[in-house]
Amino acid sequence: MVISFERMQTLFDLDQWLRGTVNRRLRRLRASWCAIVFTTAVVTIVHALDAHAVPLTPFRYEAQAQRYCPADTVVWLDFPKRTYYSKGQKHYARGLDGSFVCRGEARASGYRRSLFGVR
Repeated sequence: MVISFERMQTLFDLDQWLRGTVNRRLRRLRASWCAIVFTTAVVTIVHALDAHAVPLTPFRYEAQAQRYCPADTVVWLDFPKRTYYSKGQKHYARGLDGSFVCRGEARASGYRRSLFGVR
């Protein structure tokens, strides 16, 4: 089978055109993914810069914390668990890695209350 030069040139041009459209589609896809990743990174950075924690004032004794914040409730802060316990709860004032703080400061710093009820 003999293919004429004109037919071969047409097939070559068609092949080049198809490769160009595939490359264009891949470039568009890559550009859209890059835009999505860039937008996500910018939003994450903006939110990270906006977030800030209130400095805690930890106390060793409950009376010290109560004098520091007389209008607020004193809670026991468990640092590793990032939770706090109210007076009357089982884990209140227990453990070596905790401290007494004001409840408002604990909440503002991102600590959450314990899920254990008052006992």
